Parts: sequence; structure tokens; C-alpha cells
Amino acid sequence: GQGTSMVAPVGAGLTDNVAGALAYLTVIPAIIFLVIAPFNKKRFVRFHAFQSIFFFAVWIAADVCLAIIGHIPFLGWATLFLWPLVSLVLFLILLVLALKAYQGQVFKLPVIGDLAEQQAGA
Repeated sequence: GQGTSMVAPVGAGLTDNVAGALAYLTVIPAIIFLVIAPFNKKRFVRFHAFQSIFFFAVWIAADVCLAIIGHIPFLGWATLFLWPLVSLVLFLILLVLALKAYQGQVFKLPVIGDLAEQQAGA
């Protein structure tokens, strides 16, 4: 009837490639995909979720390093130019990762990709 509501299960209709791409939005969807079935059983989704988490960890580390360098006399001014550049490069890498996942590809970053692959296979 008209008054009934259909409640779809979490992730219903979400394909692996879309889930993989969504893992790169922030760390939150990546963690959710590692916890919730059926995604936590799918190697493709697990790989992209782990690579996303590791990538954001590197991004945070880069921000912390730039913040520390920013407080060093004479070097601090360099971060005014570096910070936006580093952020732009990291954002562009993130876009490429999301696009590759959406296209159904396993695109591995150096070091991080190998770690993600090991975790996804576990």
C-alpha cells in the first residue's frame, strides 16, 4: 500500500567500485566499509579502504611536519608556499585514487599500496 515503507539494508545496491571510490571521501566511510558486511569480505573494497586510511595518515603527517617547519625561523616563510602546493597535490592524488576505484581498478600508491594490499588480503 501507500503507507508502507521499504527499508533497504545498509549498502544495498552499492557496487564494489562505488564503495571503493567512496572510501576516499574521508576516513569514516573507509572504516565503515571495513566493519560492515558484505564490504568487509570483499578484497577490492578492503584494499581501497585501507589505502585511504593510510593515505590520510600520510596527509596528516605532512600537515604536522609543515606546521613544525612553519615555526622554525627563516624556514617558516617557505611553508606559506609549500602548504597550499602540498595540499593541492595530495587532493589531486585522492581524486585519482577515487576515480581509479570507481573504474574498478586497483591502483597502488608506492609503499602505502603494498601495505593496503597486505591488509586487504588478511
